[in-house]
Amino acid sequence: MRFLATFQLLDFIDTLASLTAAFVFGTLIGAERQYRLRTAGLRTNVLVAVGAAAFVDLAMHLAGADGGVRVIAYVVSGIGFLGAGVIMKDGMNVRGLNTAATLWGSAAVGCCAGADMIAQAATLTVFVLAGNTLLRPLVNAINRTPLDERKSEGTCEFVVTVDADAAASLRDVIVEKLEAASYPVGDVELIVRSENTVEILVTLVSTSVEAADLDAVAVDLARRPGVQHATWDVSTKD
Repeated sequence: MRFLATFQLLDFIDTLASLTAAFVFGTLIGAERQYRLRTAGLRTNVLVAVGAAAFVDLAMHLAGADGGVRVIAYVVSGIGFLGAGVIMKDGMNVRGLNTAATLWGSAAVGCCAGADMIAQAATLTVFVLAGNTLLRPLVNAINRTPLDERKSEGTCEFVVTVDADAAASLRDVIVEKLEAASYPVGDVELIVRSENTVEILVTLVSTSVEAADLDAVAVDLARRPGVQHATWDVSTKD
């Protein structure tokens, strides 16, 4: 049997150590994800870490460091496809980006373990866990901070609800008012809401905004005949 001719006890122990390290570190990362009920939980992160370690370890034994480097490059691109599977778009919201990034981190941990860099794999595990746990209070604090439109560049949308028969003329008026206030218009869309109501959605060129200026434009437009409602909103999701 070829197995008996090629089996080397020290090589097997080396592989076992690499896979065990990847399993342990993947478990630590996955346990945190499982606790927070993420899409990619304990088993997924463990399998990613162990799988990456197995491929890199195999390449190292067959072709040395050069083979390991080539396989790592394929692991990096392959995990990109796996991460894309956990990213979901729901309207304007995108979910799963952090989970995909965590899978990428688990793969990196596995690659380090497979390359016999177990200390580096342990260090990387600590950083991945820190990113998912220690930074959460900071993220929550930032999210609770009110948005200052003057300091944020984002996509600003001006929404004006008008009578259907006045939509064409009011469209030009809205553009002129915004241009006069030094807010260039990027796109204008007319959305029919009912037989008598049309919504004019004006998207401004991405820039910082002054709330008082846009409020003044909205108030002026709301007073015009045929205008039912005028408002604006700024989004920094992009």
